[in-house]
Amino acid sequence: MTKAVQIGNTWVGEGYPVYIVGEIGINHNGDVEIAKRLIQEAHHAGLNAVKFQKRTPEICVPKEQQSLMRDTPWGYISYLDYRYKVEFNEAQYHEIDQLCKSLGISWFVSVWDEPSVDFMEQFSPSCYKVPSASLTDLPLLRKLRSTGRPLVLSTGMSTFDQIKYAISQIGTENLLITHATSAYPCDPEELNLRMVQTLKQEFDCPIGYSGHEVGLVPSAVAVALGACLVERHITLDRAMWGSDQAASVEPQGMEKLVKYIRVTEKSLGDGVKKVYESEKSSLQKLRRVKSF
Repeated sequence: MTKAVQIGNTWVGEGYPVYIVGEIGINHNGDVEIAKRLIQEAHHAGLNAVKFQKRTPEICVPKEQQSLMRDTPWGYISYLDYRYKVEFNEAQYHEIDQLCKSLGISWFVSVWDEPSVDFMEQFSPSCYKVPSASLTDLPLLRKLRSTGRPLVLSTGMSTFDQIKYAISQIGTENLLITHATSAYPCDPEELNLRMVQTLKQEFDCPIGYSGHEVGLVPSAVAVALGACLVERHITLDRAMWGSDQAASVEPQGMEKLVKYIRVTEKSLGDGVKKVYESEKSSLQKLRRVKSF
């Protein structure tokens, strides 16, 4: 049986083109105009969707970290205040929604707490992403399941037992799992791309890859190993301020990534050996013994 999930109008899974997501996340640094430029660049590169992050800061930031001070583009402020600076409000998300609809590109979010789910429901997102940090947050997982929307579950910073337990609680229906290692950027030695195959063998649902490496090749390799969704952070400039920028891909890089993924898809074939028409002239000219 084909393992596939419908995200918006697009089927994602075995037998379908790889679904490519540009993770804008918080690379917009709280500026909706930067967010809109990133959406336009993602659309130009041929991505299927863009993704943001939605938090309620006073819930998501641990109490012991809220008052910690840090240097930011807005000055020397507390970590809690910084988290508020990079959150979009309802009006700004409406701008994002309108632009994505006008371009014909999907958008959705990683939600980090239950009130954020309630907030995002007004936009009828095509799916929700469960960030790696929330894989063990069972109330959030159940809240997301109650929406009836497809879920993309990221598995960074988690043990295999934690992954299996989370999925035992929410099931595999309408679920897509992404392999990830939550280091920004991630060393090649820790990418562990063969986990894509391990997850495919273990769970009866589509498997994707959320990459945080520097460069493009591992993401194409993940496709060769069976990933049906690839998510990479997108930025206008990797030198911009922000914790995720160094692990992100600039617009020209995203265009290359899309090409690499599409070539990889075509190159995989069906695993059935055949003599292609393009080989027959060489066969006639070069093979001295025609048959056994």
